[in-house]
Amino acid sequence: MLKLKFSDFPFEAGTDEAGRGCLAGPVTAAAVILPLDFSLELLNDSKQLSEKIREKLKPLIEQRAVSFSVTHLDHKIIDEINILNASIKAMQQCIINLNPTPDYIIIDGNRFKTVNNIPFSTIVKGDSKYLSIAAASVLAKTYRDEYMNQIHEEFPMYNWKKNKGYPTAEHREAIRKYGTTKYHRMSFRLLPEQLKLEL
Repeated sequence: MLKLKFSDFPFEAGTDEAGRGCLAGPVTAAAVILPLDFSLELLNDSKQLSEKIREKLKPLIEQRAVSFSVTHLDHKIIDEINILNASIKAMQQCIINLNPTPDYIIIDGNRFKTVNNIPFSTIVKGDSKYLSIAAASVLAKTYRDEYMNQIHEEFPMYNWKKNKGYPTAEHREAIRKYGTTKYHRMSFRLLPEQLKLEL
């Protein structure tokens, strides 16, 4: 069973991100404050859920949350400040956009930087332990998938509708064949044998 709260503060926000390991597209973060009487069947770490269930949960989370926020940070920022810093920055931005301002933040993972002096705890595998982080993981994933589906229309040959920008064999093959797009993260190792010259 996922727990509702980590701290004793009334407004505790959970935050998580999606798309860290992708070769293209943004890193997307979400933050959620849940009411004290919140419960939602099926809600779990978004990686454990099917796309269909995530899509079903998204509006329910949005309706019942005290507050929620979603932020996309694009590939240019990722290339500029690196993926870890971009992930943290996206989560911080979500926290700033919440209303009311949370008294406490719980973050999925083990790295975060304080934002507006709000106390926080990082929780490894937090998305499978706390409802607010699980809710944030579902929102981050569904909003990012939606974004990738849109840019898929512009560059269908990479099949982002299916791989969402992750380094699948098919995605890498398309990069090899068609080169990169304006959405690719140039600081990432897009092809495993990038450094070898074809003789």
